[in-house]
Amino acid sequence: MYPQSEILFPHRAIRPLRRERGSDWQDLVSQVASQRDGNEDTLAFSLMMIRLCDCLNCDQSSYKASLGCVTCAQRVVNAQKGSDLKLRQTFERTRQEIRQRLIPRPS
Repeated sequence: MYPQSEILFPHRAIRPLRRERGSDWQDLVSQVASQRDGNEDTLAFSLMMIRLCDCLNCDQSSYKASLGCVTCAQRVVNAQKGSDLKLRQTFERTRQEIRQRLIPRPS
């Protein structure tokens, strides 16, 4: 129905977020967008955005879905009241979560 919407925040939606905030945010987005999909940082960034955008509660028939993932994410990032540093800290915490989950467990 909406060809630019996906179920969860996609890797392709990272780069368009670069211009949405200040230099700290731009540096983070540039760093993450330059990495291949599935890398630790891209997983952490996507998980952070899934949480911020509330992707798990997005319905394909909703207004948000009709906007598409990029527009939805741009709106959410712009609406964040905290500083770029706070968003960076959120990313770092999410990256730690990803690292903990990627550690192989002994059999």
